[in-house]
Amino acid sequence: MVLTMHSPTEPIADRRPLTHPERELTRWMLEHGGPAAAALLPQVDGASVVTRCPCGCASVDFEVAGFPPPTGGLHILGDYLFGGEEDPSGAFVFERAGVLAGIEVYGLAGEAPSTLPRPDSLRPFHNARAGG
Repeated sequence: MVLTMHSPTEPIADRRPLTHPERELTRWMLEHGGPAAAALLPQVDGASVVTRCPCGCASVDFEVAGFPPPTGGLHILGDYLFGGEEDPSGAFVFERAGVLAGIEVYGLAGEAPSTLPRPDSLRPFHNARAGG
């Protein structure tokens, strides 16, 4: 038996269609994101997951049918907070070179969440106040 180990920074290949929660969350974040976000809404239907984060969190990277694989610098299209005071977390949708490139989830006071937030649990990051 041969085991393949991934380095902590190497994404794990996971080629598949977006799940319903991934598609719903991506669409919602783009609809409620920054000025450039809405322009990428048509790409959601052609998006598929290509890699996931090796840490076990719910972060995924996309490719979009009909577009080159996303490369270059990351540009956040919509950034949100979720969770309570004990477990604050964040999620953002991003693009690279004009191509929808993925969803990132992160923990603010602990581990990054292993499941995606529901859209109704999100609040804009830019509206957050220090201390609550």
